[in-house]
Amino acid sequence: MSFPYKPTASTRPPSHLFYQSRLRRPLVDRAEGIHLWDVDGNRYIDGSSGAMVVNIGHGNPHVIDTMKRQLDKVTFAYRLHFENESAEDLARRIAGYMPDGMDKVFFVSGGSEAVESCLKLARQYAVAIGQKQRWKVISRFPSYHGGTLGALAVTGYAALTEPFKPMMQAMPQIPAPTAYLDRDNFSMEERGLRHADRLEQAILAEGAEQVLAFIMEPIGGASTGALVAPDSYYGRIREICNRYGVLLIHDEVMSGVGRTGKFLGGDHWNCRPDLVALSKGFGAGYSPLGAMVAPSRMVQPVLDAGGFQHGYTYAGNPLACAAGGAVLDEIERLDLMGNATRMGDVLRQELGALSKRFPFIGDVRGKGLLLAAEFVGEAATMTPLPQEKNAFQRVVDIAYDKGLIIYSRRTRGGIEGDHFLVCPPMIVTQEQVGEIIAILADTLQDLANELDLPVNG
Repeated sequence: MSFPYKPTASTRPPSHLFYQSRLRRPLVDRAEGIHLWDVDGNRYIDGSSGAMVVNIGHGNPHVIDTMKRQLDKVTFAYRLHFENESAEDLARRIAGYMPDGMDKVFFVSGGSEAVESCLKLARQYAVAIGQKQRWKVISRFPSYHGGTLGALAVTGYAALTEPFKPMMQAMPQIPAPTAYLDRDNFSMEERGLRHADRLEQAILAEGAEQVLAFIMEPIGGASTGALVAPDSYYGRIREICNRYGVLLIHDEVMSGVGRTGKFLGGDHWNCRPDLVALSKGFGAGYSPLGAMVAPSRMVQPVLDAGGFQHGYTYAGNPLACAAGGAVLDEIERLDLMGNATRMGDVLRQELGALSKRFPFIGDVRGKGLLLAAEFVGEAATMTPLPQEKNAFQRVVDIAYDKGLIIYSRRTRGGIEGDHFLVCPPMIVTQEQVGEIIAILADTLQDLANELDLPVNG
């Protein structure tokens, strides 16, 4: 069957699964490279790497063979009973990618667990060194840090957090550095410093002696649409954290493990965090895997004080860590960080060309293959499209019907500010980028027709 194709689940029996909504999608059959096929033979381009996860593409033979060999040896060994070679080797390799001193790794199964681990280690470290009055974690609005209650408490996305507020400890937030929306006479460098200085203002307002940490995505994820702050922002944030003894946590769940062209998103600015959360592309969809990376100077006092009071059943699972090691092998062997830079430049240029044809695209941003485009009602003022147009969902649905999978959210707190992300696997070729752009152009034309949006030419 050829596209355009309208997926339907009408011939399948009712599902006992439930997730965010009643939406049904076709039944997946197989996947290879940047493509997936459903059971009816329809092919889809994975233009979002799932949820920005499948960094090295689907069906990688080396990863699969490595996992098969590990299956023949041992699939589970509890960390209190045994060490395992896969976990030891992967921890050593990950430490080698980190800033100096970030030499201790705590494995988890996903991004929420990685962030939760960072929050807990930060708190236990403060208690261990006699600063138990420090407990407040400042974050940004909008932002997304995970679905567990601890991670959700530092998330700035109203649609996700509002129902659970009575169950969470409220944490202070500062505005995300959306300098592209500022309408003033300042330079981008000045805007970056002004946005960063809001952290110092928040620390003083909350009481510096009570502030434990500041958590941020160096390059935004779905909640801000691949937001990149002005260069001046990053160094000033580090200075402010140093000044007040506040720990800096980098949530690299989406931006880490090479997707932006550097191993960590923060590496673009030589930005040195105190704690790092990794996941998504770390296991690349082959096995649930994530990690917190910390410096010995924080870990040792916690261990001396009785140990890290935290853990997960599958932490350091040998099968997951074998997969993670094989993913690193392929990133290195195929120079996928270099390819993310090269193809990211091509893709960003093509998205910029689409914005000239479709003036309701007000901004294109990101790094490497973590890229997004934001819809606006008026480019001069960056006024968002009316909520009722539901553009962020319609663009995904139209593209899906044409065989392209992209990802979308609302940039401004989850309420308005439609954007979509284009984040194909890091193995993507220039020819495949061209195919993605061709389908996107058709998608945007259909969206413009449906929502009565302007088109040039």
